[in-house]
Amino acid sequence: MRERVQDLLRRHGTTARNGFLPDTEPLHCLPHPYYAPWEALIGNLPHLISSRLIRSEIDGLPLLDTVFLESEAEWQRSYSILGFLTHAYIWGGEYPSERLPPQITCPLLKVSDYFGLPPVATYAALNLWNFATKKPGADSSNPDNLRSLHTCTGSRDEEWFYLVSVAIEAKGSLFIKEILNCIYATEYHDTNTVIASLRSISAGVNDVGKLLDRMHEHCDPQRFYHEIRPLLAGSKGMAAAGLPNGVFYDEGDGRGHWRQYSGGSNAQSSLIQLLDIFLRVDHHATGEHSSSSSVSEGCSSKSRQTNAFMLEMRKYMPRAHRDFLSEVEHMSNIRDYVRRSTTPVEVREAYNEAVAAVVAVRDVHIRIVSRYIIMPSRSPPAPYIKKQKGAVNLASASSKCCQSGGSGGSGGGRDDIQLYGTGGTELIPFLKRTRDETRDTVVEVP
Repeated sequence: MRERVQDLLRRHGTTARNGFLPDTEPLHCLPHPYYAPWEALIGNLPHLISSRLIRSEIDGLPLLDTVFLESEAEWQRSYSILGFLTHAYIWGGEYPSERLPPQITCPLLKVSDYFGLPPVATYAALNLWNFATKKPGADSSNPDNLRSLHTCTGSRDEEWFYLVSVAIEAKGSLFIKEILNCIYATEYHDTNTVIASLRSISAGVNDVGKLLDRMHEHCDPQRFYHEIRPLLAGSKGMAAAGLPNGVFYDEGDGRGHWRQYSGGSNAQSSLIQLLDIFLRVDHHATGEHSSSSSVSEGCSSKSRQTNAFMLEMRKYMPRAHRDFLSEVEHMSNIRDYVRRSTTPVEVREAYNEAVAAVVAVRDVHIRIVSRYIIMPSRSPPAPYIKKQKGAVNLASASSKCCQSGGSGGSGGGRDDIQLYGTGGTELIPFLKRTRDETRDTVVEVP
């Protein structure tokens, strides 16, 4: 007998009510006074970054342990605080820092290990564990009802950027349970439940697209590209920005390691990957669907890169959520069920509607990336954008491919530059591939 849906969700730190968001709101403050030095810095982070004082303040911190962290919420808040402080230290100066001091490194490594996360500001740190509702009981799927606990810049633009993702996660909680119900229903050949669940999932995904399309309401593309995005950049492939070896995570007493990580990315959302897993979207991990022509081989290679990147991004999800995706991956048989010759046409139509809804969300995402990254990269900063000091423009450097074998072209002009996301992937080609591979998932309706 199958495990009850609510038990399966609970076992993986997920609930039918909140999805991948915490079951209760994130803590606003660590309760033990021992952590007051961390709270003092995170509470004043925008000023410390803008005044270039953040590094000296972090260097002056005592080296704190995790011994007084008790509840899951306390561990989550610690990870979020230390993630923000990590990026502030690395990117919050005139030049990027190649070294992260022990005051951050040592506790961050312990907290990261607790969740099975890398020691950086991941999607979980920036979004899942970094929000509050403005009023008790307010609908979390409406970003107007939310506020971010912390930002790097103190701007409404950065806050809104995070809150749209939080609202999407809240909205997604409504169809996570339906995904499991649908999988269970296929095993019992319960056609009516399969159809109803697929239609409910489609409606929920359509709502996600509408939320994503609200990004422009309070997030200015120029501010995002020039002021926010550079602070969220990773340390992987960032030679052009001044981090040829990544960052040295100093553990004190001559110990430590050079590390390279991707920055926070929406590809680290378990919700989005869950939809792919459930629908059995094939990102051609083996290229087995490709023909032998050189063109097809090239496409297959790109698709394998897409699959590899998405699998890599799972490492940036909390261990419990990552394990949940793996379990659903082994359970989901919806596409095989839909393709059976005996399956009613209504099931195929409902499945295709769900696929179309995910395609539509990816179309919205492409438009947003074009507006918030591609277009700002091709024009000078707006007059209201603060000019950066230092030897490198971090906004441009964090967008360009700086790894060997990355972007081709010999001209070196702006048109030859391939733009990359904070997660380290080539932006528009990657997004179009994932959209097209999603569209290819539709099944023929007789």
